[in-house]
Amino acid sequence: MPPAEPDVTLLLEEARLGGAGAADRLARAVYDTMHRIAVSALRKERDSHTMQPTELVDEAFVRLVNYRDTSWESRSHFYGVAANVTRRILVDHARRRARVKRDHGVQVTLDNALSDEGGSSLDLIALDQALAELEALAPRQGRVVELRFFAGLDIDATAEVLGTSRATVKRDWAFARAFLLQALSTSH
Repeated sequence: MPPAEPDVTLLLEEARLGGAGAADRLARAVYDTMHRIAVSALRKERDSHTMQPTELVDEAFVRLVNYRDTSWESRSHFYGVAANVTRRILVDHARRRARVKRDHGVQVTLDNALSDEGGSSLDLIALDQALAELEALAPRQGRVVELRFFAGLDIDATAEVLGTSRATVKRDWAFARAFLLQALSTSH
């Protein structure tokens, strides 16, 4: 019989309260999933990106553990916040590189998950701006994009994190893709 999986929600609360060793136990419990999120997010960047999955996981984990005033509801809530933190780290990284390059050369590939055309390249900063517009108009659809695109979650996992149905996620995803593709095509 395999060992029982640790209760991530309890570990999150222990870490938030500063429990001895809680952050280490939490890191061991969530590392594989966070690494998959990081790999998925970085896969969408150009081959020339400079951030490695382990670096992204480390930075995201430190930020998450330092959310002292967050009351973690569940494992799904944690991974939903992890998707948002991953997005913020990647956008901040892109902005730093863009300032250096001045040509906004940090690009991500909009794969089949967001575009039916696949393989088209877009600026991560432009995507973040378009996503901010979407979030202002339709917050839930913005979260769907964040979870699907930045965290690499499938329809079922996204529905679980959002506490909604698969059908709602599919509708939100279709709407969000159309909105973002339109916003990105008019921003160039």
